[in-house]
Amino acid sequence: MHTPPRRRTVLAAALAVLSATAGCSVPEPRRTAPTADPAPGRPIASSRGGRALLMQFSAHPDDDLYFMNPDTRRLLDAGVPLVSVYVTAGEHNGRNRIAGMPDTPPDPAAYSAARRQGLRQSYAAALGLPMFTPWRREALALPGGRRAESDTLVHGARRVELVFLDLPMHSGRRYMALPALWQDRALELRTHLSAGSPVTRAGTYDYDQLVDVLVELLRRHRPTVVHTLDPDPDIQLSDEATRKRNSEQPGYSDHGDHTAAASFTWAALCRWVADAVRDGEPVPAFTTTAFRGYYNRHWPKNLPPEVLKEKAARLVPYGGNPSWPCGNPSGCGDYGVSGDRPLTNRKGWVRSTHHRWPGPGPALAEEPGGRLAAYGVLGLRAVRWRESAPGVWGEPVDLGGGPLAPALGSAVLGDGRVLLLGVRFAALDGHGAANRREVVLLEQRSPGGPFLAWRGLGNPERGDDRGRRIGAPVAVAAPDGRVHLFVRNADKGVSTRVRATDGTWSPWRPLPGGAEVQDGLAVSLDASGRVHLYAAGREHVRHWVDGVPQTVPLPLSGSTVASAGGAPYFRAPASAPLIGPDGDAGLDGYGGVVAARSPALGTVLLGTDEEGRTALRAGGRLRTRKGPAVSTALHLGARGPVVVGLGADGRPWSWRP
Repeated sequence: MHTPPRRRTVLAAALAVLSATAGCSVPEPRRTAPTADPAPGRPIASSRGGRALLMQFSAHPDDDLYFMNPDTRRLLDAGVPLVSVYVTAGEHNGRNRIAGMPDTPPDPAAYSAARRQGLRQSYAAALGLPMFTPWRREALALPGGRRAESDTLVHGARRVELVFLDLPMHSGRRYMALPALWQDRALELRTHLSAGSPVTRAGTYDYDQLVDVLVELLRRHRPTVVHTLDPDPDIQLSDEATRKRNSEQPGYSDHGDHTAAASFTWAALCRWVADAVRDGEPVPAFTTTAFRGYYNRHWPKNLPPEVLKEKAARLVPYGGNPSWPCGNPSGCGDYGVSGDRPLTNRKGWVRSTHHRWPGPGPALAEEPGGRLAAYGVLGLRAVRWRESAPGVWGEPVDLGGGPLAPALGSAVLGDGRVLLLGVRFAALDGHGAANRREVVLLEQRSPGGPFLAWRGLGNPERGDDRGRRIGAPVAVAAPDGRVHLFVRNADKGVSTRVRATDGTWSPWRPLPGGAEVQDGLAVSLDASGRVHLYAAGREHVRHWVDGVPQTVPLPLSGSTVASAGGAPYFRAPASAPLIGPDGDAGLDGYGGVVAARSPALGTVLLGTDEEGRTALRAGGRLRTRKGPAVSTALHLGARGPVVVGLGADGRPWSWRP
């Protein structure tokens, strides 16, 4: 909610008088953050016509290259236009270090400009153009008279726009400016001018003004896919020397700017949706993916050689070289990461791509009559799509629950009713205000029918800060009628709740033997109805049966784990082959995998091959589908396997090989 205009005007006038008489600056009265809105029935913006646009938000130039690829590259290759927003100027200490050469005097404006040149080189190459292709550069008008640099390059039907907001990385009051802006209501940051930029006059930002600008950019571009960094990184305790050497914030496995930029972005997404609802407009139809950052250093690497080679190739033109004839007097890239340095760097950030809330894609259920329903998160809210004919999907229907993290867990009860489980941003606010996550449940009244009201299932953690670290929920309905819910917790173990046959839930409890695991839990039932849970651990894949840890060691996995019929499927670190109970499962690739057991076909596997295509392994045959998907899911029905994907335009599609 916003303060009414009259009240805001009166307050601003009163504060102006107080400021004049007291001789000091008094911050504007801040607006309250949007509250959770679980009520269903809002209109959803139509995505008919296939319009798609990817918008990504980074703290620094190169965050997208290190952490959001190859996802970004796959969409760009498919012709999806890209708008990439960089919150800080990336000026750091002003030193563009060249290997083997003496340090030069710090020049923050030049270093910022050199990094932008590197981005232009990288994205020109990604569009298939020469690295030094000229871009259209202009000053973009923003709310409050602010300006941002906008660099645009078009190649045929493909388009990339880079937007630089220029907030500083450091402030006089605190070392890290952006985290301080998230926390301190009284703080105002002055932008950092980049050498050669079309923006020639500095501006200022406070907390609300940065959110306003991000919301305005979202309104202008109306993305259908949004990429952000991780707003809730893992707890990571390190000694001070190790923490500083790895550029991580105290206590957490990421750079402080990454967390703050992600938090501002999610606050803007929440406000964009809340403002649309308040104004009677349709809910914007976009999907969201958050990417882990320096987390990549702490876990086995998950990109196979061919995919890694392609990802690292995008950093070569970004790193640049001082001998290149790029035409930019400030420099031709970020020389500290030029050549093979991203691959030889001991931190290994480039060698993995991790989603903050990994999930198998849309939740699928077969409704009475045999048609499918798909459930997902669109505009931070749960929605349902229904087939009107096989493979023909209707418009999304709002189920509410927002704002939700991207991944929905699900379980189908014995009578055919669907349970949906998500993680809600129950509160998301800076300045020391509430920043809270909760697990929420939506239960269907009857098979294929309407739903009951959203219900909170709490959080396995005590305290908001630890509660922010929980992962994506997974669940399974056992033959005895109970539903088992699992969530990764703040200690990187697993917590569970069990729903009894009468609908009551047990308290949260941690599973024993909870050595540290990654998110992306996999659960399935074996032939005896026992519940098998798998998770990728630090030393090997962890395995529980009916909540009891198993002692038979499994190999180390670099990927998330899939499970079907109680058996696990995963990839060795930095490896393409998928490993099953009998060895190579015949599906090379990367990223998450979905597994299901069919009496006629045996185990059916769904994933992404090394070229980014959707790949299905069924009945001993491998089939692929061109074109990237934001997410995919698998359904085994009477007519065989059906793959349902969510496209970059926010619409589902079906593939029946």
